[in-house]
Amino acid sequence: MKTLQKNIPNIITLINLFFGLCAIIFALSGYLSLASLCVFTSALFDFLDGFIARLFNVVSEFGKQLDSLSDLISFGVAPAMILFKLIYMKHTELEFHNDAIIENFIPAIIALIIPLFSAIRLARFNIDEKQKDSFIGLPTPALAIFIASIPLTIHHNQYPDFIFIFNNINFLILMSCILPILLVVKINLFSLKITRNKKTSKLNLFRILLTLSAIVLFFIFQFASIPFIVILYILLSILNNIT
Repeated sequence: MKTLQKNIPNIITLINLFFGLCAIIFALSGYLSLASLCVFTSALFDFLDGFIARLFNVVSEFGKQLDSLSDLISFGVAPAMILFKLIYMKHTELEFHNDAIIENFIPAIIALIIPLFSAIRLARFNIDEKQKDSFIGLPTPALAIFIASIPLTIHHNQYPDFIFIFNNINFLILMSCILPILLVVKINLFSLKITRNKKTSKLNLFRILLTLSAIVLFFIFQFASIPFIVILYILLSILNNIT
C-alpha cells in the first residue's frame, strides 16, 4: 500500500507524458485543436502530480527527474510541434506530408528552438534550490498553454480580431523567438502558492489579482484570453520585483 501511495505522483506524471505524446501525434497529423487539448490536459496532470506529492509527503529525486523529462515532452516538444505545424501551413498553404521538400520547413523550423530552450530551463530548475517558491524565467507549462491556446482560438472563430493576430505568420514566428528567450531570461516570476507570511502579503495580493483577472478574462474571451493572462503574469511578477 505504501509503495502504491509513494508512486501515485509518478503515475500521474506518466499520464502527463502520455498526453504530451498524444499532442505531438495530433499536431503532426493536423489535428491542432486536439493537440492543444492534450497539452492542457498535460498541464492539469502536471499540477496534480506536484500537489499529490506534497499532500502525501512523497517528494523524491526520482519523481523530480521524471517530472522534468515529461515536461520537456509535454511543454517543450508538443507546443513546438503545434507552432511548427501552424507556421508550416501558413507558409506553404499545404498540409505536412512525407514527401515535403526541405525548403518548406523554413521558417517553420524556427519553432524547434522551443524544446532546446525548454531543456535548458528544466535542467536549471532541477539544480537551482532558489526556485522552490518562485521561478527564474517563464515556466514551461505557461509557454505551452500560451501556444496551445492559439489553435483553439482559431477553431472557435469567436473573436475575429484575435484570430487575425494569432493566425498571422509574422506573429507566429515572433512568438517562436520571444517565448524561448523568456524561458531562460533571469527574471523572478512568482509561484501561485498562497503563503501565510507577513513578508509575502503583498505577493499574495498579486497572486489573487492574477487569479481573479484570469477567471474574468477566460470567462469573457475563453481560450483567446490565455496569451494575455500569461503576459499579465509576467508583468505582475516584474511589478512585484521592483516594488
